[in-house]
Amino acid sequence: MSSSRGVRKLEVVSPVPADIDIANSVEPFHISEIAKDLNLSPNHYDLYGKYKAKVLLSVLDELESSDNGYYVVVGGITPTPLGEGKSTTTVGLCQALGAYLDRKVVTCLRQPSQGPTFGIKGGAAGGGYSQVIPMDEFNLHLTGDIHAITAANNLLAAAIDTRIFHESTQSDKALFNRLCPPNKEGKRKFSDIMFRRLKKLGITKTQPEDLTPEEVKKFARLDIDPNSITWRRVMDVNDRFLRKITVGQGPEEKGMVRETGFDISVASEIMAVLALTTSLADMRERLGKMVIGNSKAGEPITADDLGVGGALTVLMKDAINPTLMQTLEGTPVLVHAGPFANIAHGNSSIVADKIALKLVGPQGFVVTEAGFGADIGTEKFMNIKCRYSDLRPQCAVIVATIRALKMHGGGPEVVAGKPLDHAYLNENVLLVEAGCVNLARHIINTKAYGVNVVVAVNKFSTDTEAEMNAVMNAAMAAGAFNAVICTHHAHGGKGAVDLGVAVQRACASGNQQLKYLYPLDISIKEKIEAIAKSYGASGVEYTEQAEKQIEMYTKQGFSGLPICMAKTQYSFSHNAAEKGAPGGFILPIRDVRASIGAGFIYPLVGTMSTMPGLPTRPCFYEIDLDTATGKVIGLS
Repeated sequence: MSSSRGVRKLEVVSPVPADIDIANSVEPFHISEIAKDLNLSPNHYDLYGKYKAKVLLSVLDELESSDNGYYVVVGGITPTPLGEGKSTTTVGLCQALGAYLDRKVVTCLRQPSQGPTFGIKGGAAGGGYSQVIPMDEFNLHLTGDIHAITAANNLLAAAIDTRIFHESTQSDKALFNRLCPPNKEGKRKFSDIMFRRLKKLGITKTQPEDLTPEEVKKFARLDIDPNSITWRRVMDVNDRFLRKITVGQGPEEKGMVRETGFDISVASEIMAVLALTTSLADMRERLGKMVIGNSKAGEPITADDLGVGGALTVLMKDAINPTLMQTLEGTPVLVHAGPFANIAHGNSSIVADKIALKLVGPQGFVVTEAGFGADIGTEKFMNIKCRYSDLRPQCAVIVATIRALKMHGGGPEVVAGKPLDHAYLNENVLLVEAGCVNLARHIINTKAYGVNVVVAVNKFSTDTEAEMNAVMNAAMAAGAFNAVICTHHAHGGKGAVDLGVAVQRACASGNQQLKYLYPLDISIKEKIEAIAKSYGASGVEYTEQAEKQIEMYTKQGFSGLPICMAKTQYSFSHNAAEKGAPGGFILPIRDVRASIGAGFIYPLVGTMSTMPGLPTRPCFYEIDLDTATGKVIGLS
């Protein structure tokens, strides 16, 4: 990437040191230097220390008439529990494009949750010589967005229980008088947010005293059904003991005990709203529309009904601005939002992508990562994120590893924390070839969206030439635009130059229209079945609960929303043990829920944990501070 400061060339060593040691060995550029390369002036961003800055949304308004750059999404084959290096490949590709191929490039990544950072998985800044730095700041508090989401989520949770409490102890008139108290002159008035509820109820009166007793009751009494409440409290820590709790046990709550629980913060619908919003005004509307449950009459109750939508927006006003960081080789990164990839759509934010596409301009590249395998992350990127953003990618990268393909070909189980079986460490071309059915299905599915597909084989030291050739041959036979070997973990951007060249060619020749998997105007069931078919399912079965929920959401007017399948990432099917490319199975839908503010319906295929637990030996055993230097040690 051309710049006045020059490009930082990495001095790589072998074997590859620990991620945190590599990250700490490189002195980052001041973030103002990174901003300058993107033609951002100091009034376009707010500094958060020396190495992070919040890019303001006003940049989008200023560059509205500018042309976009190329848009690339990175997905993967169905992974092992160890992960196949999508984040690392995303970063390595951008380092190649910027530091070696002299292209303007921005990497767009999700912000990681602190739960896995201290739990099992570790951080999510990439790895080896393809990382975002400072790695400790990226993986920990960053610029406080997740804390803002936690605060907003829990304010809404408090508002729900408080409203039920006050409604249970007061008459309609008393409730109304407290909601619209008289001023010093004895006059009552509605606050601005109350007009949203009045409009929803079809009440056009503007003065509180003009309401009839029946209208007073409709306005003041939400009559929330406690059994219908779907909104839970959140915190950004893996804490299994908060999965199920009771609230309201204090003597002053008058026995209003209710069973609920905590989710991890990144599972909050507010995180999904942040990721899918397109402007501050759009975020305000989405936050207000979030449905927390139903009234006893079956009507959806929203954050605006509770009078809290505006306050939630105030808590989120800084979080809507993406955070600018850098890679090890000094290329720019926008970090923004980190929604779950199962109950939410698992992609970084629309606003970060839109800003980045304007900043790189024509012939520049924006590369973003979609969580989990392409059957989940890339599918949701296309059918949910691109629908709301009105953007279309020119190229989709699918990351594959020999290790994962051997697993899909019938290799022994891969278990996090246990040594790999010898089958994964020695050449076995037949096992690789058998597993390529998984890669082939991902290629066919992704190509169906009308984008060129490039396969990136993330090379490990134990992989052989014959095995890699088998993967590349299978990828091309399945319809990939190109397939290349990458060594970016060991060599940084230099190890992804071939991938960078392939992506450039794929983008330059990609001019088709984006083809969605399903239209929005068909039924919820038809949309679910279209996605199930892409998994290889021959049909779908619904529990009684799922049927009931589909009927309710349809009746409430939400059937026009896209679908966000909550399914295991370890198989195309609902059964994590079914590897390869299973077919002919019936996909079971256990329940169907909705994130109305974010804008999708999410069917549950099996049981989804929204609050992870800590293992016997969590990552925090390794994490400490070097008190002499102030540097974090042990982050992975």
